[in-house]
Amino acid sequence: MADCAAVQNLLVVIMDTNPFWWGQRLYKSDESSQLILSTCISNVMAFCNAHLILNQNNKLAVIAAHLNESRFLYPKPGVALTRTAELSANDANDLQHQSENAIAPGDGKYEVLRNMNDTVAEKLKDMILQTELNECFCDTVTAGSLTMALCYIHRLERQLAFGEKLNARILVVKGADDNPSQYMNFMNAVFTAQKQNILIDACILADSASGLLQQAADITGAIYLQIPQLSALLQYMLWAFLPDADARAMFALPPRKQVDYRAACFCHRNLIDIGYVCSVCLSIFCAFSPICSTCHTTFKIVGPKKFAKKKKRSSAAASAIIS
Repeated sequence: MADCAAVQNLLVVIMDTNPFWWGQRLYKSDESSQLILSTCISNVMAFCNAHLILNQNNKLAVIAAHLNESRFLYPKPGVALTRTAELSANDANDLQHQSENAIAPGDGKYEVLRNMNDTVAEKLKDMILQTELNECFCDTVTAGSLTMALCYIHRLERQLAFGEKLNARILVVKGADDNPSQYMNFMNAVFTAQKQNILIDACILADSASGLLQQAADITGAIYLQIPQLSALLQYMLWAFLPDADARAMFALPPRKQVDYRAACFCHRNLIDIGYVCSVCLSIFCAFSPICSTCHTTFKIVGPKKFAKKKKRSSAAASAIIS
């Protein structure tokens, strides 16, 4: 059995920061179902803090799934995920100067948690301020966020020393509806995670279910949970998603439900049992079209083969053949 000190648990949290969906939450008539973005971020950050303090070998990464981009909120791009911050010479001198003259405003806080919370808040604020709400694209880029998470996990696995092991899992906190146009990219990421033994947990904030994340959780053997009471979001997250894959066998977690594996057509976004599939890009349509609307491939319509009519033989020739 591998040494516990050599096993590192990595949690990649993907947060849905779609401003269109979060804006619609403000117009809910039921006050108990209201959940603003700042409250959700506070709950997710408390969950991330709980993950980090469970074990000194636990690691964390936070990705924002936005309108037209996926951005790392923590750690900063190009910075390795370490337990101690690497300071430059100038930063070290400034920090020493502050400690000699005045008490730091975050004195008494755990350095890793303070660094993570401040970094996420700063990056998220910059991303929201740079968002242009007049864009036509209003869907969350969930497939791109999953791909970034898998690439980050693969990069950390290549940096492991001899004898070290990395147990990685992904948690998707999603509110907006699924985008069927991301179906192929999304499923490619799911099958890659299944091959790498990476769990894709799903925490659904919306009232409607997410068919794509249901399939992702079922394929990777993870947990799919649709939060029944949004005011208790943190309690549900700590109960269902805080235990890692090895510890989940000892908890009474939500049972798996029957998953609907029907695909959604790209034209009307309806679930279909039988449809037409493009042979080039594998897009699914509920009705036949000679031109694929996704890759614009033109298909040749081949009709039935024409058979030559057989000539009737004369009675004399038929009698000669019989004789």
